[in-house]
Amino acid sequence: MKLLMSVCLLIVLLSLSSWAKDVIPVPQQVSLSADSNTQQVSISWFGGEAMTFDLLILRTELNDTVFYETLTVAAEASGRHKFIWTSVEPLECTSLSFRVRARSGQLTSEWSNTEILLGNDRPTNDLMQAYPQDKAVLAGSNITFCCIIGEGKSFNSFHFNSETINETRLSRRTYAATIYNVKPSPPYGHNAYCKGKTNSELIGTVLFVGYPPLFTDLICETHDLTSAVCHWTEPRKTHMLGKRQTRYSINGRNCSVVRLEQNRKQCSVPVWENNWKLLAWNLLGEYSLTDTADVRSRVVPLPPEELSTVASARNATVTWQWKHNHYVSLPLVCQVELTSRDDKTKRTFSGVGLRSAVLLDLYPYEEYSVKVRCGAQQNFWRWGNWSKTISFRTDSDIPSAPDVWIWMNGDTTGQVLWKPYEPRKSHGPIVSYEVTLWSPDDNTRHTQMVAPEMFTIPVNLSTTFNNITKVIASVVAKNPAGPSPPASVDLPLHVKDLDPEAITKADFREGAFPLSWQSDANSSCGYVVEWYEASCQRNCPVEWIKVGEEITNVSIKSDAFEPGVRYYLSVYSCSSEAPELLKRWQGYTQELTPSSSVQLSTKQEDSDIVISWSEIPSTHHRGFLLGYNVYLNNGSQLTPLASLSSQENSYTVKGFPLGSYKFTVKAFTSAGEDTGGTASITLESSADWLILEILATLGVTSLALIIVTFVCYKKRKWVKGAFYPDIPEPKLPSDWSTPRGTLDVKPSPHSMVHIVEKPEWDSSKEVLVVIPEEDEDDEGHGIRDEPVDTDEPTSLRYYNQVVDDRPIRPRYPDSSASSASSMDSGRTDVTYTGIQTSGSSLVFQSDSQSSSDQPHVVPVSGGGAGGGYRPQMQLPPETDNTSLTQPQSLPESQMSSSSGYRPQNNWQLDSPDEADERRSLAPSLGSPTSIASTQFLLPDQSSDEPAEEKHQSSAASWLSNLLSTTKP
Repeated sequence: MKLLMSVCLLIVLLSLSSWAKDVIPVPQQVSLSADSNTQQVSISWFGGEAMTFDLLILRTELNDTVFYETLTVAAEASGRHKFIWTSVEPLECTSLSFRVRARSGQLTSEWSNTEILLGNDRPTNDLMQAYPQDKAVLAGSNITFCCIIGEGKSFNSFHFNSETINETRLSRRTYAATIYNVKPSPPYGHNAYCKGKTNSELIGTVLFVGYPPLFTDLICETHDLTSAVCHWTEPRKTHMLGKRQTRYSINGRNCSVVRLEQNRKQCSVPVWENNWKLLAWNLLGEYSLTDTADVRSRVVPLPPEELSTVASARNATVTWQWKHNHYVSLPLVCQVELTSRDDKTKRTFSGVGLRSAVLLDLYPYEEYSVKVRCGAQQNFWRWGNWSKTISFRTDSDIPSAPDVWIWMNGDTTGQVLWKPYEPRKSHGPIVSYEVTLWSPDDNTRHTQMVAPEMFTIPVNLSTTFNNITKVIASVVAKNPAGPSPPASVDLPLHVKDLDPEAITKADFREGAFPLSWQSDANSSCGYVVEWYEASCQRNCPVEWIKVGEEITNVSIKSDAFEPGVRYYLSVYSCSSEAPELLKRWQGYTQELTPSSSVQLSTKQEDSDIVISWSEIPSTHHRGFLLGYNVYLNNGSQLTPLASLSSQENSYTVKGFPLGSYKFTVKAFTSAGEDTGGTASITLESSADWLILEILATLGVTSLALIIVTFVCYKKRKWVKGAFYPDIPEPKLPSDWSTPRGTLDVKPSPHSMVHIVEKPEWDSSKEVLVVIPEEDEDDEGHGIRDEPVDTDEPTSLRYYNQVVDDRPIRPRYPDSSASSASSMDSGRTDVTYTGIQTSGSSLVFQSDSQSSSDQPHVVPVSGGGAGGGYRPQMQLPPETDNTSLTQPQSLPESQMSSSSGYRPQNNWQLDSPDEADERRSLAPSLGSPTSIASTQFLLPDQSSDEPAEEKHQSSAASWLSNLLSTTKP
């Protein structure tokens, strides 16, 4: 039993011992230490033998976890554990609570007492605040700002520069915002600020963003063999200015930095030391470099001082002084830079304590500038800085021989030319030129003094020399130092001109005219290439160059070349005699369109239009003229007609109808066309063609008439039978051949005119009565139903009761006998050919006392002497009541104006339509004819009839005569 109790007691004791070992002590004496600039909090505590701890950081007011991690922290010698935590937000933004507990595996102690780091968001503080204030941060980092709103105020928005940033609430009065990857700030920094509900509720801070120092190439050297000057290069700016700028020290001595060019800086140290350390620092960091050197290996002499010169025409001596006396025994090498108007050279001199240099081979009367720099001859490190620059001018000297040329535009006329001196050849200001023309034949000399601004004189050998074979021109230039050597050229007395076709075209390429020619064996002193404007004839501005005899190609360039100007370029051989022309070119630096248009003229030749124009003056070509384009100008459109070569100056337009036309001719070069010349013309009918057309028309008409006449003559029988059949001769019962005696005319059984006598009529009046008869055939039978042929004679029965005792005058030779016989006759046959009877041919009047079958015919009898028989004279017009006009009413003049027998003079037709129809008939073809003759009984028209009727009557009479002269 005792044993059992002992075992149980032992087990209890072991359990208590194990539990006591599992209990972990709680960290004690937790303390906080904060640094607002670095936003770091140092946390320390006593944790016994534990090495692992849990750290918990909370925002006190909202109890939000800011940091919670398990840390391994060793105890310091004092037995305290220490950990440094860096806050993202400024520590002033809000209060933070810290707690620590120890950990051993999965076992942890209780949390330590809470330690609170107070912020500035306490309720007792009613002012608006912003943190961090004026802080410097590294470019590219993230920065968190916070704003604390005073008690009783409200937050609105957060801004960084001009950008609105989203905010996070840290406590009841604190709001924070984070800016990521901030850029380097300008000198005045970046602005971060918060706004409240009103404009007065505004608080902010300034942020300076930049870099820590960084530099390269630290070098220390000496100028006086005692002190040192160290310089280095800073590849980037720190953006830290003012009290935040970078500070420097060399070997622990602060130094004032001097800025040099290209981001270089230097600092001076009064004593030379062989080892150097440069340290630079600012709020964002620090940087250092070292250098080691012996003083003799780093000597850089200072620039020479007090430079002066002594110059002659072609030499000059430069002297200077040194600032330090140490250079007197120092072997030096110096470099003199000599600069003239268009040249710069460096000449090197050496010596111990060097103080002067002699400059040789200078140009007379030349402006020079000079400066000097030196270095150590032994252990040369680098050149020192240049001294100040001084200027001087060399003395004058006699000029060099001028460049002379002769240009002849005739056998005896031309001009002597020379070029203005280049600055290095005049050797002084030119005061005059002396030009001499000399003839070796008679040793005659003509000298002329020329002003210094003139470079040519005209030459007329015909007025200066007589009977000469050679003339030499020489030119001498004079300046204050004296005359130059003479320059001479022989004048060519017989100018050799080339055929225009032998002039070669020169192309302008790469800013020059490339020329080449065959070498000439007679050329002993080279060649001369000249050029001038082709349009120039006298006193031309000629340019030239002289080349050696071994050169046969050159490229001609000139600032005087202008586009659109044609130039002549010539090469001459140079020898002891006058220059000889070898080859000539012509060309343009740039071809343009012609500057003027052709003068256009047009003329008509027959039915063609000839367009002609004059040539454009060569000065207006502005390019090689390729030809002319001819256009038909329609106002708004040009229609091409032809493209002609430059040798043509006319063009003939054919095949255009009559009308008005406008033509435009444009000259063109390789650059295009000019504006063109325009001319108008009206194409009219040619007089020759008009005459030819009239003659052709007359010829064709005459030929047609001849053919018609010929056909009519060949077919005369048919024509006569169709249009003019023979009138049958009257058949009389007795012999009419007896010249005298009584003619007993008895009515023929076939008579168509009968004399009817009625006892009840007045025997003193004569009446025409129309008695219709039936047509009879050959057997005498009437044919009433067949149509009447108007070509057959119309029969009228004529009843004559003589009232007038005057005899009727017949047209036959025996008219007297016939008249007497007809007075006693009771019936006479009269045949009318071609008469179309009309109801209005005779005028009827009804007699109420007579039979209705018998109409009365009103006779018309003449009343004047010499009237003759007029049974059908012109009746007067009818009146409205259709009453007949009495014979007495006819004018006496009308009655007396007619003579002879006119049975059908002027018929009166029934209607205008019938009158129009009748007018179309030939007036003579319907006339009555005698039974004894084929001639027309009616005479020609009287003179008072219209001309048209006369013409028709004449034509009809001619045709009738033609047909009647031939018997079948």
